[in-house]
Amino acid sequence: MSRSLPPLNALRAFEAVARLESVSRAADELHVTHGAVSRQLRALEDAVGAALFVRQGRGVALTPLGHRLHGAAAAAFDPLRAAWTELRRGPQQAPLVLGCPGSVLARWMIPRLDRLARERPELQLHLSASESAPDARLGGLDAALMIASPPWPQDWQVHVLAPERIGPVVGPRWPGAESLHGAPPQALAAHALLHTASRPQAWRDWAVRVGLEAEGLRMGTGFDHLYYLLEAAVAGLGIAIAPEPLVADDIATGRLLAPWGFVETDAQWVLCAPKRSASPKIGQLADWLRQALGSSQERL
Repeated sequence: MSRSLPPLNALRAFEAVARLESVSRAADELHVTHGAVSRQLRALEDAVGAALFVRQGRGVALTPLGHRLHGAAAAAFDPLRAAWTELRRGPQQAPLVLGCPGSVLARWMIPRLDRLARERPELQLHLSASESAPDARLGGLDAALMIASPPWPQDWQVHVLAPERIGPVVGPRWPGAESLHGAPPQALAAHALLHTASRPQAWRDWAVRVGLEAEGLRMGTGFDHLYYLLEAAVAGLGIAIAPEPLVADDIATGRLLAPWGFVETDAQWVLCAPKRSASPKIGQLADWLRQALGSSQERL
């Protein structure tokens, strides 16, 4: 037996007794006899060298040492039970854990979940937001939706969905919004521009593609996340820059204006998943995302 782990059968019996506060109920749950559970508890206490339970009325209660071990056992068994339940439901029923940046989740994915449910009801998702790029193992995720550039980790399968297109956007409430109508991009040099730490290169990328000297642009208020940047633009606080799909709905409703449209960058919208994944849901989701992103750009 490994010295780094307790006897696992005994630990299973201990966890059941601690959770149910009864040897008899634990025996029923485990489909063994009362005596078998008692023997497992004695074996565990012998291995620890101290009592883990004390009798309390017709049941049992944990000692301080037992409470400590139960906390660790519950932390191990509870996720294992949940994972086993999902596995027994079958791969077609388990939700797909999809990671994406919070701004993508809030401004693009969530508004389209109803459409996804109607068009692909078999694609049940569990959405996980993170502003940091996922690690090479995509730890904890079945797939990740992101805007990024190659090269990609060798262990990823990568579904390219659409090229990234970015452009300046401004809310009609901003006092200078009318002055941008019909003005050349050089007009931006007169304004302090809203920017975000999560996409520090965005203004430079756009400037290069429209023939502006990036050094001539002046940065104003900064925000930690793209979501807040765009909310500031909607509120009329200045000119921001954003990927086209994230502002398509706002432009369609008039909450934002895009005076110079959008240009492609070297980045791409991609859906990434581990190569070891054999789930057909990955390809099905990629197909739906590709179509939905195309719809976002075609409406502008």
